[in-house]
Amino acid sequence: MTGYLLDTNACIDFLVGRSDPLARRMGQAFGRLHVSAITAGELRVGNRGSTDPVRDAKRVATFLAAIGILSFDAEAAVAYAEMVQAIGMRRGIVDRLIAAQALSTRMTLVTNNEPDFTGIPGLAIENWTL
Repeated sequence: MTGYLLDTNACIDFLVGRSDPLARRMGQAFGRLHVSAITAGELRVGNRGSTDPVRDAKRVATFLAAIGILSFDAEAAVAYAEMVQAIGMRRGIVDRLIAAQALSTRMTLVTNNEPDFTGIPGLAIENWTL
């Protein structure tokens, strides 16, 4: 599979309209964009602290339906184990799981938080907020 896996922070920036360059790039790549089930969960949890959780839950649901959610599968689990063996547990588990999914699907990870993902062997990263 090829395409782009959106990190949670990229999704949030898009949903709140924080970055015109990100929105433009996402429009250009539409049809090749994906989110991890892990990111989908993080987005749904984030709604609970909103000033208008019903509105934001609908916004997230519409976004996820348009993008599509990838299940975390056995190949992603293998990629995760290999990554931890290669670089240890220096980063948060959620970021590592998302990175493993990008690796197992051969997707480029779109994030504006590159430091959380640098040093992961074989992981392609792009920041579309610049």
